[in-house]
Amino acid sequence: MSSTPKSSNRQTPEGAGLPARHPFDPIVFPDSRLLILGSFPSLQSFENNFYYAHPRNQFWPILGDIFQLPVQTDQDRIALLESVGLALWDVVGACLRVNSADSNLKACEPNDIEGLLKRYPRIEAVLFTGKKAQSLYRRHFKHLPLPTDLLPSPSPAYAAMGFEAKKERWRAILLHFLRKEPSA
Repeated sequence: MSSTPKSSNRQTPEGAGLPARHPFDPIVFPDSRLLILGSFPSLQSFENNFYYAHPRNQFWPILGDIFQLPVQTDQDRIALLESVGLALWDVVGACLRVNSADSNLKACEPNDIEGLLKRYPRIEAVLFTGKKAQSLYRRHFKHLPLPTDLLPSPSPAYAAMGFEAKKERWRAILLHFLRKEPSA
């Protein structure tokens, strides 16, 4: 018996990319009220083993500015999410990909978002960090009754809106949901 792994004869469609599985657990707490969903971690996030790790991604700077909390370390970022009632995950659990662009995600299999929401019933709304996440959620989870909203993409590839404009839109959406009294 050989100890060398056998390569699969299974071929991926031309240009479809390499198989990838989501590398992170959701960041969620018993008191989380909002679930923020991205599509799938960037290659840089895979390398750095944390969500939104590309140095030009504006996700953490936006949240840090809105809530006036530090976001320099992963521990800071987790503490921010917990302190303001946010949960974080991605819609896609596995896919084929060639790079970090959402447009290149193929054969997407969803994470168990419905199961997550059942385990954390205080989550009252779902927000998306981009149109791909929103469209995949609608495809797989449109039966879920929670309100949803689309945040401007924090990706450096989305340059149609500047940092300050993105931050103000995020602030309005987040505070709209967070200011509501939690459901019983």
